[in-house]
Amino acid sequence: MLFIFEMANNHMGDVAHGRRIIRELREACAGFDFRFAVKLQYRHLPDFIHPDFRARTDLKFVKRFSETALGWDDYRRLKDAIVEHGFLSVCTPWDEASVDQIVEHGFDYLKVPSCYLTDWPLAEKIAATSLPLILSTAGEPFEEIDRIVSFYQHRNKRLAILHCVGEYPTPDANLQLNQIELLRRRYADVEIGHSTHESPDQYEAVMMAVAKGATVFEKHVGVPTERYRLNAYSATPAQVRFWLQAAQRAVAMAGAAGCRHEFSAAERGTLAELRRAVFARREIRPGEVIRLEDVFLSIPGRPGQLVGQDLSKYTEFRATRAYAAKEAVMRDGVTPTDTRSLVHGIVHDVKALLKASGAIVPAQLELELSHHYGLERFREFGSTTITVVNREYCKRVILMLPGQRHPEQWHKLKDETYHLLHGEIDLVLDGRPRKCARNDVVIIPREVRHSFASAAGAVIEEISSSYSPGDSYYTDPVITQDPNRKTYVTNWMD
Repeated sequence: MLFIFEMANNHMGDVAHGRRIIRELREACAGFDFRFAVKLQYRHLPDFIHPDFRARTDLKFVKRFSETALGWDDYRRLKDAIVEHGFLSVCTPWDEASVDQIVEHGFDYLKVPSCYLTDWPLAEKIAATSLPLILSTAGEPFEEIDRIVSFYQHRNKRLAILHCVGEYPTPDANLQLNQIELLRRRYADVEIGHSTHESPDQYEAVMMAVAKGATVFEKHVGVPTERYRLNAYSATPAQVRFWLQAAQRAVAMAGAAGCRHEFSAAERGTLAELRRAVFARREIRPGEVIRLEDVFLSIPGRPGQLVGQDLSKYTEFRATRAYAAKEAVMRDGVTPTDTRSLVHGIVHDVKALLKASGAIVPAQLELELSHHYGLERFREFGSTTITVVNREYCKRVILMLPGQRHPEQWHKLKDETYHLLHGEIDLVLDGRPRKCARNDVVIIPREVRHSFASAAGAVIEEISSSYSPGDSYYTDPVITQDPNRKTYVTNWMD
């Protein structure tokens, strides 16, 4: 973060007084891990004030600028003091001649004030320099800011943009700090800051600006003496220190930006104590897949115990030891298998097969993945089914990915008809092989054993009597012994 201290009147035309301010600001900044800069304003009065008005004391700014005038050597002495005290140097030019002097004096940044943001002759002069620019935006609509930002960016200028309100001092109700967020969204590749003119003993604004993402801050400063009064919006070095302390607190409170923050041990400990832990509802044998109905979730848990957050439908836990009823299920007593990536890949390929076939199914229906020998072998043995309706009559769509085989099965209650919508299948009915092509219709009566496979993928419309869970009998008893051989996927069209 960069904090800029504005010595707008350089200061009161008194070099010694200006050097004192710089010295006391250095003391006020001690111990803060920020970058600091002091800003001057350069004016070439013979050009800046019309000859006929130079003696007018009834015009506020003519009077102020005339009474605080400095020569170029005086300006240079102040700039040297800035560098001597370890500050970066910033300067605002109010005319073209001042731009040349800023470059000659070797300032680090050039600041464009709000009142001259779109002064195009001055902008052309500024753009010809190599200095990075800081732009204030008080009183400018976005259309004008867009124009000047585009102008400088097309000339490869490094920019920072400051939200600014040109009221001196600015009442709290007029600070408009939400503009910082608007500027950040609109100019995402530009650093955004806040040029502040609120009362110098108001410290909440800088905290809010930090929280809203500002990284450059500018404040008017001064030191009151018997000779020089301080205006209502300039801060003393002591007030500057309070201002920086408020900013430092805000940085700490705002925490990490652009990434998830690091969690404290206290936070992790509290959350861990409140998480529901996994306990066995019944006796679980070694080698069993632990299903949701086999467990219950309660507090308190133990370190190393499974918790509710672990029980994703895409994570399968297989017991590696026996568990008694009500016993805590421990992480080191199970083997987890993450099936998410496998399921996502299957869904991707099923959708591609449907698209290639031209078959249309309602998007709200779920996919039923039958993995007869485990999900990891689904592409070798398995099928995907979409149940469209299941009443006294049933319609389902069966999808076979390329290379898939469906093991031999039969039904005692269901009478089936297969209508091949896409691709080819090798069908075996009671040991008799048959090759089926697109638009073939095959009747499979009850008790007839059948298996099928597809080398290139196929889509089958199955019309049958009502389908009852448990009415599928397999020649290989290993399949029937696995109660977790199906995975259901909802919202798969998204």
